[in-house]
Amino acid sequence: MSGILETPYGTRDFLPKEAAEKREIENRLAKLFSSYGYEEIVTPTMEYLETLTTSGAGTVEQDLFKMFDLSNRTLALHHEMTTPAARLAVSRLKDSPLPLKLSYNAGVFRFRRNQPGRQCEFYQSGVELIGVSNAFADAEIIALTAKSLQVAGLEDFKICLGQVEYATGLSEQNNLPPEIRAKIKSAIERHDTVELEKIADGLNLEKSDADALKKIPALQGGEEILEVAGNYAKNEKSVHALDNLREIYKLLKIYGVAEKIVFDLGIVRDFEYYTGTVFEAYAPGVGYSLAGGGRYDKMLKDFGTDCPATGFALGIERILSAREHCGISENFLSKEIYLSYAENKIEDAIKKAADLRADGKIVELALTPQTKIDAENSRTQKGYAELIYLE
Repeated sequence: MSGILETPYGTRDFLPKEAAEKREIENRLAKLFSSYGYEEIVTPTMEYLETLTTSGAGTVEQDLFKMFDLSNRTLALHHEMTTPAARLAVSRLKDSPLPLKLSYNAGVFRFRRNQPGRQCEFYQSGVELIGVSNAFADAEIIALTAKSLQVAGLEDFKICLGQVEYATGLSEQNNLPPEIRAKIKSAIERHDTVELEKIADGLNLEKSDADALKKIPALQGGEEILEVAGNYAKNEKSVHALDNLREIYKLLKIYGVAEKIVFDLGIVRDFEYYTGTVFEAYAPGVGYSLAGGGRYDKMLKDFGTDCPATGFALGIERILSAREHCGISENFLSKEIYLSYAENKIEDAIKKAADLRADGKIVELALTPQTKIDAENSRTQKGYAELIYLE
Protein backbone atom coordinates (compact mmCIF):
# COMPACT_ATOMS: atom_id res chain seq x y z
CA MET A 1 0.00 0.00 0.00
CA SER A 2 2.91 2.40 0.59
CA GLY A 3 3.58 2.57 -3.16
CA ILE A 4 0.34 4.41 -3.87
CA LEU A 5 1.64 7.40 -1.87
CA GLU A 6 4.90 7.68 -3.82
CA THR A 7 5.54 9.84 -6.87
CA PRO A 8 6.99 8.15 -9.98
CA TYR A 9 10.75 8.08 -10.44
CA GLY A 10 12.15 11.45 -11.46
CA THR A 11 9.09 13.49 -10.45
CA ARG A 12 8.23 15.63 -7.45
CA ASP A 13 5.42 17.42 -5.63
CA PHE A 14 5.38 21.18 -5.14
CA LEU A 15 3.98 22.10 -1.74
CA PRO A 16 1.96 25.35 -1.48
CA LYS A 17 4.93 27.59 -0.64
CA GLU A 18 7.07 26.02 -3.39
CA ALA A 19 4.22 26.18 -5.90
CA ALA A 20 3.63 29.87 -5.12
CA GLU A 21 7.33 30.65 -5.67
CA LYS A 22 7.36 28.66 -8.91
CA ARG A 23 4.29 30.47 -10.22
CA GLU A 24 5.70 33.88 -9.28
CA ILE A 25 8.98 33.21 -11.13
CA GLU A 26 7.09 31.94 -14.18
CA ASN A 27 4.84 35.03 -14.14
CA ARG A 28 7.84 37.36 -13.90
CA LEU A 29 9.47 35.62 -16.86
CA ALA A 30 6.27 35.69 -18.94
CA LYS A 31 5.96 39.43 -18.31
CA LEU A 32 9.62 39.99 -19.26
CA PHE A 33 9.33 37.96 -22.47
CA SER A 34 6.23 39.92 -23.43
CA SER A 35 8.05 43.21 -22.84
CA TYR A 36 10.60 42.15 -25.50
CA GLY A 37 7.84 41.37 -28.00
CA TYR A 38 7.70 37.59 -27.57
CA GLU A 39 4.24 36.04 -27.87
CA GLU A 40 3.31 32.98 -25.82
CA ILE A 41 2.52 29.65 -27.45
CA VAL A 42 1.17 26.44 -25.92
CA THR A 43 1.81 23.19 -27.79
CA PRO A 44 0.61 19.64 -27.02
CA THR A 45 2.41 17.75 -24.28
CA MET A 46 2.78 14.86 -26.72
CA GLU A 47 3.95 14.89 -30.32
CA TYR A 48 4.45 12.22 -32.95
CA LEU A 49 7.79 10.50 -32.46
CA GLU A 50 9.01 11.47 -35.94
CA THR A 51 8.44 15.14 -35.08
CA LEU A 52 10.62 15.03 -31.98
CA THR A 53 13.37 13.00 -33.64
CA THR A 54 13.62 14.95 -36.90
CA SER A 55 16.75 16.77 -35.65
CA GLY A 56 19.31 14.77 -33.68
CA ALA A 57 17.30 11.55 -33.63
CA GLY A 58 20.13 9.37 -32.40
CA THR A 59 20.73 11.45 -29.31
CA VAL A 60 17.19 11.96 -28.05
CA GLU A 61 15.02 8.92 -28.78
CA GLN A 62 16.50 6.89 -25.93
CA ASP A 63 15.46 9.65 -23.50
CA LEU A 64 11.84 9.93 -24.64
CA PHE A 65 8.73 8.67 -22.87
CA LYS A 66 6.88 6.87 -25.68
CA MET A 67 3.36 5.50 -26.16
CA PHE A 68 0.98 4.46 -28.95
CA ASP A 69 -2.25 6.06 -30.12
CA LEU A 70 -5.32 4.12 -31.33
CA SER A 71 -3.90 4.08 -34.87
CA ASN A 72 -0.74 2.45 -33.54
CA ARG A 73 1.36 5.53 -34.31
CA THR A 74 4.16 6.20 -31.84
CA LEU A 75 3.80 9.31 -29.68
CA ALA A 76 6.23 10.79 -27.19
CA LEU A 77 6.07 13.41 -24.46
CA HIS A 78 8.04 16.45 -25.56
CA HIS A 79 11.56 16.46 -24.12
CA GLU A 80 12.23 20.16 -24.85
CA MET A 81 10.28 23.00 -26.45
CA THR A 82 12.45 24.08 -29.37
CA THR A 83 11.29 21.25 -31.63
CA PRO A 84 7.53 21.78 -31.01
CA ALA A 85 8.03 25.52 -31.58
CA ALA A 86 9.82 24.81 -34.87
CA ARG A 87 7.02 22.46 -35.93
CA LEU A 88 4.44 25.14 -35.12
CA ALA A 89 6.43 27.86 -36.93
CA VAL A 90 6.56 26.00 -40.24
CA SER A 91 2.95 24.80 -40.10
CA ARG A 92 0.32 27.02 -38.50
CA LEU A 93 2.53 30.14 -38.40
CA LYS A 94 4.11 29.71 -41.83
CA ASP A 95 2.43 32.86 -43.21
CA SER A 96 3.31 35.06 -40.24
CA PRO A 97 5.76 37.92 -40.82
CA LEU A 98 9.34 37.32 -39.76
CA PRO A 99 10.93 37.42 -37.34
CA LEU A 100 8.73 35.18 -35.23
CA LYS A 101 9.25 35.83 -31.53
CA LEU A 102 7.70 33.03 -29.48
CA SER A 103 7.76 32.28 -25.75
CA TYR A 104 6.55 29.39 -23.63
CA ASN A 105 6.26 27.98 -20.16
CA ALA A 106 5.84 24.22 -20.11
CA GLY A 107 6.49 20.95 -18.39
CA VAL A 108 8.91 18.73 -20.30
CA PHE A 109 9.79 15.07 -19.94
CA ARG A 110 13.11 13.34 -20.39
CA PHE A 111 14.22 10.01 -18.96
CA ARG A 112 17.31 10.63 -16.85
CA ARG A 113 19.23 8.69 -14.28
CA ASN A 114 19.01 10.27 -10.86
CA GLN A 115 21.51 13.14 -10.86
CA PRO A 116 21.53 16.53 -9.12
CA GLY A 117 19.52 19.04 -11.13
CA ARG A 118 18.07 16.40 -13.46
CA GLN A 119 14.53 15.04 -13.29
CA CYS A 120 12.28 13.08 -15.63
CA GLU A 121 9.57 15.74 -15.38
CA PHE A 122 10.64 19.36 -15.11
CA TYR A 123 9.59 22.85 -16.12
CA GLN A 124 11.09 25.28 -18.59
CA SER A 125 10.45 28.87 -19.61
CA GLY A 126 12.06 30.18 -22.74
CA VAL A 127 11.90 31.95 -26.09
CA GLU A 128 12.56 31.20 -29.74
CA LEU A 129 13.59 33.91 -32.24
CA ILE A 130 12.95 32.64 -35.75
CA GLY A 131 13.87 34.26 -39.06
CA VAL A 132 17.04 36.27 -38.32
CA SER A 133 20.62 35.00 -38.63
CA ASN A 134 22.63 38.04 -37.58
CA ALA A 135 24.62 38.72 -34.42
CA PHE A 136 21.98 41.18 -33.21
CA ALA A 137 19.51 38.31 -32.79
CA ASP A 138 22.07 36.25 -30.85
CA ALA A 139 22.88 39.24 -28.65
CA GLU A 140 19.21 39.85 -27.85
CA ILE A 141 18.75 36.23 -26.82
CA ILE A 142 21.83 36.25 -24.58
CA ALA A 143 20.93 39.63 -23.06
CA LEU A 144 17.39 38.37 -22.42
CA THR A 145 18.84 35.30 -20.70
CA ALA A 146 20.79 37.56 -18.34
CA LYS A 147 17.73 39.72 -17.68
CA SER A 148 15.64 36.58 -17.03
CA LEU A 149 18.02 35.42 -14.32
CA GLN A 150 17.91 38.87 -12.78
CA VAL A 151 14.10 39.09 -12.66
CA ALA A 152 14.17 35.62 -11.07
CA GLY A 153 16.15 37.21 -8.24
CA LEU A 154 19.67 36.09 -9.18
CA GLU A 155 22.55 38.52 -9.61
CA ASP A 156 25.66 36.40 -9.05
CA PHE A 157 25.82 34.36 -12.26
CA LYS A 158 27.91 33.93 -15.39
CA ILE A 159 26.94 33.09 -18.95
CA CYS A 160 29.48 30.85 -20.67
CA LEU A 161 29.47 31.66 -24.38
CA GLY A 162 30.87 29.49 -27.14
CA GLN A 163 30.55 28.75 -30.86
CA VAL A 164 30.20 25.17 -32.08
CA GLU A 165 31.71 26.02 -35.47
CA TYR A 166 35.08 26.72 -33.86
CA ALA A 167 35.65 23.10 -32.79
CA THR A 168 34.00 21.84 -35.99
CA GLY A 169 36.43 23.87 -38.05
CA LEU A 170 39.45 22.50 -36.18
CA SER A 171 38.26 18.96 -36.91
CA GLU A 172 37.63 19.73 -40.56
CA GLN A 173 40.97 21.47 -41.11
CA ASN A 174 42.62 18.16 -40.24
CA ASN A 175 40.32 16.21 -42.59
CA LEU A 176 39.15 13.95 -39.77
CA PRO A 177 36.51 11.36 -40.67
CA PRO A 178 32.97 11.80 -39.25
CA GLU A 179 33.34 9.01 -36.69
CA ILE A 180 36.46 10.64 -35.21
CA ARG A 181 34.76 14.04 -35.13
CA ALA A 182 31.86 12.45 -33.24
CA LYS A 183 34.27 10.98 -30.67
CA ILE A 184 35.98 14.34 -30.23
CA LYS A 185 32.62 16.09 -29.79
CA SER A 186 31.54 13.49 -27.24
CA ALA A 187 34.74 13.87 -25.23
CA ILE A 188 34.40 17.67 -25.21
CA GLU A 189 30.73 17.42 -24.19
CA ARG A 190 31.64 15.12 -21.29
CA HIS A 191 34.62 17.31 -20.33
CA ASP A 192 36.74 14.17 -20.65
CA THR A 193 40.15 15.71 -21.32
CA VAL A 194 41.90 12.38 -20.83
CA GLU A 195 39.86 10.78 -23.62
CA LEU A 196 40.33 13.85 -25.81
CA GLU A 197 44.10 13.70 -25.43
CA LYS A 198 44.03 9.97 -26.18
CA ILE A 199 42.08 10.57 -29.39
CA ALA A 200 44.31 13.46 -30.52
CA ASP A 201 47.52 11.56 -29.79
CA GLY A 202 46.24 8.59 -31.74
CA LEU A 203 45.77 10.60 -34.91
CA ASN A 204 48.47 11.14 -37.51
CA LEU A 205 48.60 14.91 -37.00
CA GLU A 206 51.28 17.50 -36.64
CA LYS A 207 51.94 18.28 -33.00
CA SER A 208 50.48 21.79 -33.29
CA ASP A 209 47.22 20.44 -34.73
CA ALA A 210 46.94 17.73 -32.10
CA ASP A 211 47.62 20.29 -29.36
CA ALA A 212 44.91 22.53 -30.80
CA LEU A 213 42.30 19.78 -30.41
CA LYS A 214 43.47 19.04 -26.86
CA LYS A 215 43.22 22.69 -25.85
CA ILE A 216 39.60 23.25 -26.90
CA PRO A 217 38.13 22.57 -23.40
CA ALA A 218 40.69 24.93 -21.83
CA LEU A 219 39.83 27.91 -24.04
CA GLN A 220 37.92 29.75 -21.33
CA GLY A 221 38.15 33.32 -20.11
CA GLY A 222 37.61 36.93 -21.08
CA GLU A 223 37.78 38.61 -24.47
CA GLU A 224 41.51 37.83 -24.70
CA ILE A 225 40.74 34.11 -25.07
CA LEU A 226 39.42 34.79 -28.58
CA GLU A 227 42.91 35.93 -29.61
CA VAL A 228 44.45 32.79 -28.09
CA ALA A 229 41.90 30.62 -29.91
CA GLY A 230 42.69 32.43 -33.14
CA ASN A 231 46.26 31.13 -33.00
CA TYR A 232 44.95 27.58 -33.58
CA ALA A 233 42.46 28.43 -36.32
CA LYS A 234 43.78 27.66 -39.79
CA ASN A 235 40.40 27.42 -41.46
CA GLU A 236 37.65 29.83 -42.48
CA LYS A 237 34.94 28.21 -40.33
CA SER A 238 36.83 28.61 -37.04
CA VAL A 239 37.95 32.14 -37.92
CA HIS A 240 34.35 33.11 -38.76
CA ALA A 241 33.17 31.61 -35.46
CA LEU A 242 35.56 33.82 -33.50
CA ASP A 243 34.58 36.91 -35.51
CA ASN A 244 30.93 36.11 -34.77
CA LEU A 245 31.65 35.98 -31.03
CA ARG A 246 33.48 39.32 -31.18
CA GLU A 247 30.52 40.96 -32.94
CA ILE A 248 28.05 39.56 -30.40
CA TYR A 249 30.24 40.68 -27.50
CA LYS A 250 30.28 44.27 -28.80
CA LEU A 251 26.49 44.28 -28.70
CA LEU A 252 26.40 42.71 -25.24
CA LYS A 253 28.53 45.61 -24.01
CA ILE A 254 25.82 47.97 -25.25
CA TYR A 255 23.17 45.85 -23.50
CA GLY A 256 25.18 46.22 -20.30
CA VAL A 257 25.65 42.51 -19.65
CA ALA A 258 29.21 41.98 -20.94
CA GLU A 259 30.50 41.58 -17.38
CA LYS A 260 28.35 38.46 -17.08
CA ILE A 261 30.01 36.79 -20.09
CA VAL A 262 32.78 34.20 -19.96
CA PHE A 263 33.95 32.79 -23.29
CA ASP A 264 34.11 28.99 -23.34
CA LEU A 265 34.93 27.39 -26.68
CA GLY A 266 34.57 23.94 -25.14
CA ILE A 267 30.78 24.26 -24.73
CA VAL A 268 28.99 21.62 -26.76
CA ARG A 269 25.27 21.50 -25.96
CA ASP A 270 23.63 18.07 -25.67
CA PHE A 271 21.40 18.40 -28.75
CA GLU A 272 22.58 17.85 -32.30
CA TYR A 273 20.66 20.78 -33.79
CA TYR A 274 22.94 23.62 -32.61
CA THR A 275 24.84 25.25 -35.48
CA GLY A 276 26.53 28.40 -34.14
CA THR A 277 26.52 30.36 -30.91
CA VAL A 278 25.83 28.28 -27.80
CA PHE A 279 25.72 29.31 -24.17
CA GLU A 280 24.97 28.12 -20.65
CA ALA A 281 24.37 30.09 -17.44
CA TYR A 282 25.80 29.12 -14.05
CA ALA A 283 25.62 30.41 -10.49
CA PRO A 284 28.25 29.84 -7.77
CA GLY A 285 27.71 26.70 -5.71
CA VAL A 286 25.18 25.23 -8.15
CA GLY A 287 26.72 22.34 -10.03
CA TYR A 288 24.53 22.45 -13.13
CA SER A 289 23.45 25.03 -15.68
CA LEU A 290 20.46 27.25 -14.91
CA ALA A 291 19.78 28.14 -18.54
CA GLY A 292 21.09 27.28 -21.95
CA GLY A 293 20.51 27.88 -25.60
CA GLY A 294 21.99 28.85 -28.92
CA ARG A 295 21.56 29.02 -32.66
CA TYR A 296 19.89 26.19 -34.60
CA ASP A 297 19.74 27.30 -38.22
CA LYS A 298 19.13 23.86 -39.75
CA MET A 299 16.21 22.57 -37.69
CA LEU A 300 13.44 24.35 -39.58
CA LYS A 301 14.91 23.07 -42.86
CA ASP A 302 14.38 19.55 -41.50
CA PHE A 303 10.69 20.48 -41.23
CA GLY A 304 10.62 21.79 -44.80
CA THR A 305 11.41 25.50 -44.37
CA ASP A 306 14.94 26.86 -44.58
CA CYS A 307 14.96 29.51 -41.88
CA PRO A 308 17.52 30.57 -39.22
CA ALA A 309 16.62 30.53 -35.53
CA THR A 310 18.00 30.95 -32.03
CA GLY A 311 16.61 30.72 -28.50
CA PHE A 312 17.09 29.69 -24.90
CA ALA A 313 15.36 27.94 -22.02
CA LEU A 314 15.61 28.29 -18.24
CA GLY A 315 15.08 25.36 -15.88
CA ILE A 316 12.53 26.54 -13.33
CA GLU A 317 13.44 23.99 -10.64
CA ARG A 318 17.10 24.87 -11.12
CA ILE A 319 16.28 28.55 -10.68
CA LEU A 320 14.41 27.74 -7.47
CA SER A 321 17.36 25.71 -6.17
CA ALA A 322 19.77 28.54 -7.00
CA ARG A 323 17.54 31.02 -5.16
CA GLU A 324 17.57 28.77 -2.11
CA HIS A 325 21.35 28.33 -2.31
CA CYS A 326 21.78 32.11 -2.51
CA GLY A 327 19.55 32.62 0.53
CA ILE A 328 16.80 34.40 -1.41
CA SER A 329 13.66 34.04 0.69
CA GLU A 330 10.38 35.64 -0.37
CA ASN A 331 6.94 34.64 0.84
CA PHE A 332 4.67 34.49 -2.18
CA LEU A 333 1.76 32.97 -0.27
CA SER A 334 -0.53 35.94 0.36
CA LYS A 335 -2.56 35.07 3.45
CA GLU A 336 -4.28 38.30 4.37
CA ILE A 337 -7.57 37.70 6.15
CA TYR A 338 -9.20 34.82 7.98
CA LEU A 339 -12.92 35.60 8.34
CA SER A 340 -14.94 33.75 10.97
CA TYR A 341 -18.32 34.22 12.57
CA ALA A 342 -20.77 33.26 15.29
CA GLU A 343 -23.77 30.95 14.70
CA ASN A 344 -26.15 33.76 13.72
CA LYS A 345 -23.77 35.56 11.34
CA ILE A 346 -23.42 33.13 8.45
CA GLU A 347 -25.21 35.35 5.89
CA ASP A 348 -23.29 38.46 6.99
CA ALA A 349 -19.99 36.54 6.80
CA ILE A 350 -20.61 35.38 3.21
CA LYS A 351 -21.45 38.95 2.12
CA LYS A 352 -18.47 40.41 4.00
CA ALA A 353 -16.08 37.95 2.40
CA ALA A 354 -17.48 38.80 -1.06
CA ASP A 355 -17.01 42.54 -0.44
CA LEU A 356 -13.43 42.07 0.74
CA ARG A 357 -12.56 39.90 -2.27
CA ALA A 358 -14.11 42.50 -4.58
CA ASP A 359 -11.63 44.97 -3.07
CA GLY A 360 -8.76 42.65 -3.99
CA LYS A 361 -8.25 41.07 -0.58
CA ILE A 362 -7.33 37.40 -0.09
CA VAL A 363 -9.90 35.95 2.30
CA GLU A 364 -10.45 32.48 3.70
CA LEU A 365 -13.96 32.11 5.06
CA ALA A 366 -14.49 29.67 7.90
CA LEU A 367 -16.76 26.83 6.80
CA THR A 368 -18.41 26.42 10.21
CA PRO A 369 -19.26 28.90 12.98
CA GLN A 370 -16.54 29.33 15.63
CA THR A 371 -15.97 31.03 18.91
CA LYS A 372 -13.63 33.99 18.72
CA ILE A 373 -10.93 32.04 20.56
CA ASP A 374 -11.22 29.13 18.13
CA ALA A 375 -11.18 31.58 15.20
CA GLU A 376 -7.95 33.17 16.46
CA ASN A 377 -6.39 29.73 16.85
CA SER A 378 -7.36 28.89 13.26
CA ARG A 379 -5.92 32.18 12.00
CA THR A 380 -2.61 31.46 13.75
CA GLN A 381 -2.39 27.85 12.57
CA LYS A 382 -3.16 28.80 8.97
CA GLY A 383 -0.76 31.76 8.97
CA TYR A 384 -3.20 34.57 8.13
CA ALA A 385 -2.17 38.11 8.98
CA GLU A 386 -5.57 39.34 10.18
CA LEU A 387 -8.71 37.97 11.79
CA ILE A 388 -12.12 39.44 11.09
CA TYR A 389 -14.74 37.98 13.39
CA LEU A 390 -18.46 38.69 13.12
CA GLU A 391 -20.48 38.21 16.29
